[in-house]
Amino acid sequence: MSASERFQSVFVAAAALAGLAVGSLWPVGAAAGHVVLPALILLLVAVFTQVDTGQVRAVRETGRVVAASLVLNFVFTPLLAWALGAGLLGVSPDLRIGLLLLLVTPCTDWYLVFTGLARGHMGAATALLPVNLVLQLVLLPVYVVLLGGEAAMVGARTLVEAVLLVLLLPLVTAVVLRRTARWWRGPLWRDRVLMGWANRAVLPLLYTAVLAMFAWQARTVAGHAGELVALLPPLAVFFVVAPLAALAASRALRLPADQRVTLTMTTVARNSPVALAVAVAAFPDRPLIAVALVAGPLLELPVLAVLSQLVRVRWTDAPG
Repeated sequence: MSASERFQSVFVAAAALAGLAVGSLWPVGAAAGHVVLPALILLLVAVFTQVDTGQVRAVRETGRVVAASLVLNFVFTPLLAWALGAGLLGVSPDLRIGLLLLLVTPCTDWYLVFTGLARGHMGAATALLPVNLVLQLVLLPVYVVLLGGEAAMVGARTLVEAVLLVLLLPLVTAVVLRRTARWWRGPLWRDRVLMGWANRAVLPLLYTAVLAMFAWQARTVAGHAGELVALLPPLAVFFVVAPLAALAASRALRLPADQRVTLTMTTVARNSPVALAVAVAAFPDRPLIAVALVAGPLLELPVLAVLSQLVRVRWTDAPG
């Protein structure tokens, strides 16, 4: 990982603080608000451009770990998210929806980096990526309507339109870019130039979106700082329970060490850019939902870094 990748959570925090300063000192809220959604959509185009949908074929080779991941990410985690929101955030419907959006979207990028660092099974990890992406596209509105309950306060049509805008549009754009690049210049040029551009664009676009969002909603953050702190306990519980659930599933299925690592990483890592984009599109009049989602990567990335070292020492570096 590059220095910018290793310290991504630090840079996200710095972008948030810079946005708060700009939004507090100058009347830029309206202008900054127009930057957020385009930046997030471009970010997702860059992320999805790096997804090789042909890897779905590898699912058959690692069936047990893929099946376990689907159950953990799309059954266990949504129920856990609902329980954490109802139990710890019952008085704040916006924070409940923010937590739900974050936890029901499994990661489609960073978990690959940490899986590699921890010596996990990269074939299974890569095969899971497009599967996770497609299931998010289909299930995200369902989760918000069914599990969000009265806290959602949004129609299913609005959610579907938001998901189509911030997930399907970037996904189709990315597929067109990949195929056009392959047809025009060949697969080597596509992998070297197009993928290189996409990889380099992700972090600057993420920082731009975070800075603009906090500049846009500086007064909202200042007025709800105490509520945002309330997110820490449910997030902490999730980042403890999720790897333990993955460990239990790995032992029950008697997975090899490298597949245990993959299952752990894909269970813990969350897709905050996707959740943030959906929040901005579906809940434009409830900015606290989007602001709450930035807390996710601030905790998630340090947790993944530590976890990757723990599972590597425990499983892949263990004697025998």
